[in-house]
Amino acid sequence: MRKDPAEAPSSWFGPVEKQAGAWESEPGGESFGRLWRAFMAARVMLAGVLLALQAFIYALGQPVGQAMATLCVAYFVATLAVRVWAHPKPPGSNFDAQWVSTVGVDVLTFSALNFLQSGAINYTALFALPVLLSSVLGPILLALGTAASVTLLLLAEAWWSSLQLQGDSTARFLQAGLSGSGFFIIALLANQLALRLSREEKRARSSQSAARMQTQVNELVIDTLVDGVLVIDTHGIVRAANPASQRLLATEGAARSAPFVLAAEAAWQPLADLAQMTFGEHSPQQADVSLEHASRHARRLQVRTRLAASRDGSHESLCVMFLEDLREMEARVRTEKMAAMGRMSAAVAHEIRNPLAAITQANALLEEDLSDPGHRQLTSMVRQNAQRLARIVEEILNISRVQEQAPLEQTDSLPLDGMVQQICSDWAQQTASGHRLQVRAGAGRTAVLFEAEHLRRLMVNLLDNAARYASATNGAIQVATDITASGQARLSIWSDGQPLEKTVQSHLFEPFFSSESRSSGLGLYICRELCERHGALIGYQRVMHGTVEGNEFFVLFRSARAGEAFPRTGFDTMSV
Repeated sequence: MRKDPAEAPSSWFGPVEKQAGAWESEPGGESFGRLWRAFMAARVMLAGVLLALQAFIYALGQPVGQAMATLCVAYFVATLAVRVWAHPKPPGSNFDAQWVSTVGVDVLTFSALNFLQSGAINYTALFALPVLLSSVLGPILLALGTAASVTLLLLAEAWWSSLQLQGDSTARFLQAGLSGSGFFIIALLANQLALRLSREEKRARSSQSAARMQTQVNELVIDTLVDGVLVIDTHGIVRAANPASQRLLATEGAARSAPFVLAAEAAWQPLADLAQMTFGEHSPQQADVSLEHASRHARRLQVRTRLAASRDGSHESLCVMFLEDLREMEARVRTEKMAAMGRMSAAVAHEIRNPLAAITQANALLEEDLSDPGHRQLTSMVRQNAQRLARIVEEILNISRVQEQAPLEQTDSLPLDGMVQQICSDWAQQTASGHRLQVRAGAGRTAVLFEAEHLRRLMVNLLDNAARYASATNGAIQVATDITASGQARLSIWSDGQPLEKTVQSHLFEPFFSSESRSSGLGLYICRELCERHGALIGYQRVMHGTVEGNEFFVLFRSARAGEAFPRTGFDTMSV
């Protein structure tokens, strides 16, 4: 909505909106406040000088008018009151109340001093103070208006003097005109200098804010880096260290915050030597070092250094050191190799399917025409091994399918107890393992976020793995569901098999790892991939069931919303 010009604040020379002062839009007003207080202090000092001048004249025996003394005292009191009680406020383009008490008081006081002057004392130079005050702290029109008012008063004073005193009045008018012109020039120059200073200060403040923000971003990036970063000076003192470097350099479990001396620990001596080599040769260095700690195993690091040197030599050079754990590097390389091998295996498995299907079909046709038991035994061996190859190919392709599917926000839920009982029943019938399997459904009405087909594949893999190592006794395989103390639904599949070796436990869920020569080692890896896809957690532990110790694989699910719960099935024990 456009503002009515009649309602807009006005000044002598135009609307307020068009007249912006140098410090009017300054955030915080700190510079304006400092300048304002400086000018107010100058006014108090000038008023004190005028009082002292009147006292000095009186001490010399010269007459001092009562009006002159009263004016000086009143001006001193006015300037002191404004300095003590007034608050800095950016002006408009007109003479508002605050600026009447400053610029207006100054102009009227100095004009009165000129009218009341005695002897040869001239107070015209004092008008420079209100002109500078309005020029530096106000907009250009306020400065020009102040200069114009001073000029008019000087011309009026010259006219009055020409009426009171006989003689040539031309010199008086010429002096007033020259003084007024000088005040106009002072007003213009001072205002332009104030504007320039304000722009430079705003630009410096903006640059400082950008530099501060960039510093915060750099610190955030360095703090979140996986690699350790150290900043070392020429004296071997660590000026800065990010959390990753503190973890890598920690001794006896205690991390040390910067600043600290790098050579303070004997284990860090290789790093100190590398930093000194960087300073000595003025070139980056790279080396693999081993930090030998007495209380724990040695930590192997790859160290890279860069030299941050001042171009003009005005600042001290710094060595920036990057630390990377070689074990983590090797683990990443192994992961990348494993991923590449998985992609290659999937491609090879896809190419094997068609020839394998042809072999299986040809073997079946050949077996129909054979009657010799020895020949049929050979075709049976071909059939079994072809089926084994088919399973391996299918598992490899399953891995590829699971990895290619991006994790999705699960929206469907399923009743855990009902699905577990149904899957266990189907598996027991297919494998004829009903006498060995016991199921305890204790999750109640809990629903979990998991696709039904993926849960079936997960449980079948775990049940097949348990059946491979469990004994033939009743209850050798036990499946149970329950709710943990934190409210998570939990599925466990336990078997009474022999304990796993430590080396086997550390590689349980890795692909192509198995303790059996005839196993592909992909079953547990597929289970882990399925759990990660649905936000679940799978793990292994050795636990007791009654008096028998066995191997347990457990899964912690994400629970569905309360509104998606299913009817309670009760806590029961089912033997399939």
